[in-house]
Amino acid sequence: MKFSRYFTAALIAGVSGIATPCFAQSTVKIGFIVPMTGPFTATGKQLVAGARLYMQLKGDTVAGKKIELVVKDDTGNAETTKRLAQELVVNDKVSVLAGFGLTPGALAAAPIATEAKIPEIVMMAATSVITERSPYIVRTSFSVPQTTVPLATWAAENGIKRVVTVVSDYAPGIDVETAFKRRFEAAGGQVIESLRVPLASPDFAPALQRVADAKPDALMGFVPAGVGPIFVRQFVERGLNKSGIKFIAEGSLTEDEIVNQIGDAALGVITTHHYSAAHNSPENKAFVADFKKANGGMRPNLMAVQSYDGMHLIYEALKKTNGSTDGDALVAAMKGMSWISPRGPISIDPATREVIQNIYIRKVERVDGELYNVEFKTIPNFKDPSKAAN
Repeated sequence: MKFSRYFTAALIAGVSGIATPCFAQSTVKIGFIVPMTGPFTATGKQLVAGARLYMQLKGDTVAGKKIELVVKDDTGNAETTKRLAQELVVNDKVSVLAGFGLTPGALAAAPIATEAKIPEIVMMAATSVITERSPYIVRTSFSVPQTTVPLATWAAENGIKRVVTVVSDYAPGIDVETAFKRRFEAAGGQVIESLRVPLASPDFAPALQRVADAKPDALMGFVPAGVGPIFVRQFVERGLNKSGIKFIAEGSLTEDEIVNQIGDAALGVITTHHYSAAHNSPENKAFVADFKKANGGMRPNLMAVQSYDGMHLIYEALKKTNGSTDGDALVAAMKGMSWISPRGPISIDPATREVIQNIYIRKVERVDGELYNVEFKTIPNFKDPSKAAN
């Protein structure tokens, strides 16, 4: 990536100072870049709410430093993400970049984090290659293969032999398609068709017709979270739910903020993911209650818990460095860190800077009048399979 002359000159003139201990700096600014308007507004809303809840509960001072969250709206556009990251580093003098609702934006900011030598905490974007693009990237969300490979294993172990995959045609969708096919076929299953639907098109009818014609044991689907209701409803409207074809999916399809919007069509859908608001632990019950209280009753989803954990990672790293904002020291402090999250036990893999976490097999069920992803099996301490053998 070629920086503008302005940005390059600014880096030479003074941004390199961010990469050295700033003991005199009384405020640690976190540049929080998320989509707050546009088609991915819901993603940004949950990410900001999770981060602010952590600060509300834990305070805005750590290691003697005041923490300031500087929220910027990138509308989901990668070029805007890049520009905002540059401005946050040069003008706002942030010590950390964080947020990143979409893969293109996280990748666009990576060279900036590297040049400025500051951590980039990815709290949502999930394409597997992200952490490889900068030694300063640490991820507290998940990688798509991490949540998809266990689904393929479960399917092969539970009588599903022939599958058609239907994914949105963009990087995460291709990651899902590839990871599922590789694992499912290694376990003895067969992916008889791999269908990709244009990201801009919410019409799944042609793909679903091909699924009906192929008569697989299951359809494995992946679309961006906000499109999940359309996909599942079209599956039911075409009668595929009564044809004996199971619906299995990477868990973004039925994430907590939209599963009730899908309605009864979602009942029985099997997914794999790392967080459900129904997760049965004291930490999660407290988190859900606090989140709802702070956000007008809104249910937290995976994005909220990922940003909540991202803030925990930043706070604890600052404690380890005694408030120093030296980027290399902060990243070193983050490597190997472990804690109990609302999602369960998690840690940061020191070799890959990816999160190691439990992955849960879930089924959509009605609980107290609402739909939830109810966990029924746990794959503990699961590493990103695209970077480590299991």
